[in-house]
Amino acid sequence: MTGGEQHRPAGIVTRGIAAAVDLGVVLTMMGGIYLAVVFAQLLFSPQEFTLPDAQILLSVAVFVGLAVVYLTACWATTGRTLGAVVMGLRVVSRNGDLVGWIRSAVRAWLCVMFGFGLLWVAVDRRRRSLQDILLRTSVVYDWQPHLHPAELET
Repeated sequence: MTGGEQHRPAGIVTRGIAAAVDLGVVLTMMGGIYLAVVFAQLLFSPQEFTLPDAQILLSVAVFVGLAVVYLTACWATTGRTLGAVVMGLRVVSRNGDLVGWIRSAVRAWLCVMFGFGLLWVAVDRRRRSLQDILLRTSVVYDWQPHLHPAELET
């Protein structure tokens, strides 16, 4: 791919698949936390062990917290989540740089709480979600392992 093709905005299907992969990552982390709690209970009180109830409010809070932390850390450090790596995507600012911690955190919170904003990609001619429009970010195709590979060669 040439540089122009490589950094074109990603569409709804590619971004949707990446989001589904990231959802799977967060749900897997939640499952790991649940198993850790189960094993800790079994280890410290084996005679009184019962499987803990999955409380809906606590589960939602843990999901939101994990998702926001996961997305924030990935976008601020590399611009890519696991889903983005799989689909060859990267979140960048308007000038093509990494988004930064604060904007990444706000974007993550908006994406988790208002996921429907992704649907705007299907109608926006520049393929921006509502979160992208609000925070001046973009999701582009980028198969390179680093944001600026030319800088690493010097």
